[in-house]
Amino acid sequence: MCPTKGLVLIVEDDRNIASLQELYLTRDGFDTHIETDGLRGLDAVERLRPVAIVLDVALPGLDGVTLCRRLRERDDWTPVLLVTARGEEADRILGLELGADDYLTKPFSPGELVARVRTVLRRTQGPPGGRIHSAGALRVDPVRRTVRRDEEEVELTATEFNLLVHLLDHRGRVFTRAQLLAHVWGEEAYRDPRVVDVYVSQIRSKLGDASPIRTVRGVGYSATDTAG
Repeated sequence: MCPTKGLVLIVEDDRNIASLQELYLTRDGFDTHIETDGLRGLDAVERLRPVAIVLDVALPGLDGVTLCRRLRERDDWTPVLLVTARGEEADRILGLELGADDYLTKPFSPGELVARVRTVLRRTQGPPGGRIHSAGALRVDPVRRTVRRDEEEVELTATEFNLLVHLLDHRGRVFTRAQLLAHVWGEEAYRDPRVVDVYVSQIRSKLGDASPIRTVRGVGYSATDTAG
């Protein structure tokens, strides 16, 4: 029997949608577990230790955004793919700010869901480069996937980390939002470029005046040799 790719926890209160997600993820080689309530979903994360979580926003018991917040407050950085309805943009943005790694807007194809899960796991598990970066008080190790500011470790999500490292790998080069979507997320056609702004804002919030990311007005973002 071939080894699985790991267990994906599906937290979705619509059983038909959850069953379809389960079918396609299982076909792709993942084990799955379904919870239809946010509180039970939170308990399942600790009990089952999934490799990723497909998390609906509108859940009974505990909504998906609050569930994500509680995980991050526990220093649990299991990759989270947030699922939202079209009218839930505020929840989607808040979820990203709280540490969700990606999002999908309903309706979506099950094949796209599987592709997003694979992409999130690649971003989490695969080091984006080997050279240790230093910029002022900041030290970023792509192999160990650690970020230190004045020797204090800073927790970044997988996507935040990869975006920071990509800019540091090409220090001084200016990237448009579309280019960053293509390089960091791997695909760009189905995402709003403003999602890049959300992640940059989160990185800056966590790194404070040690952030090396600069806004180039009218173009996009770049990383510099110094922070502040």
